[in-house]
Amino acid sequence: QVQLVESGGGLVQPGGSLRLSCAASGSTLEYYSIGWFRQAPGKEREGVSCISSSDGSTYYADSVKGRFTISRDNTLNSVYLQMTSLKPEDTAVYYCATAYCSNSPIVNSPDNWGRGTQVTVSS
Repeated sequence: QVQLVESGGGLVQPGGSLRLSCAASGSTLEYYSIGWFRQAPGKEREGVSCISSSDGSTYYADSVKGRFTISRDNTLNSVYLQMTSLKPEDTAVYYCATAYCSNSPIVNSPDNWGRGTQVTVSS
C-alpha cells in the first residue's frame, strides 16, 4: 500500500510562493492519480488540485486556478504543488492523497492520506 508524506509548507508573505511535495513510498506513484486538499481552521476540506495517472491531465479549483500548478515526477515518485501569488486565504493544512480526478468535483474518493503540511500566508 502506498504511503504519502507532504513537505514544503511554511510561513510566506502575501504574494509569495511555495512548492509543496508529496513523496510516495511502498508503491509506484505513477499508477495513482493524486489530489491535493486543504483545510483551514473552522472550514470544510477543499479539493485544490488533481493530476491523473493515465495522461497527466490536471484539474484545479476555481480559487487557485492560474496561481497553482500541479505536476508529477514519476522517476522521483513524487507529486508537486507549485503555489504562487499566495493570499492569506490560502492559509491551511495541505494534504495529498490518492484519488480520482474529474471536472467536478475535481478530486474524488481520496485515500492513503498524508499527515499534511502547514501553509501560512501572513505579513
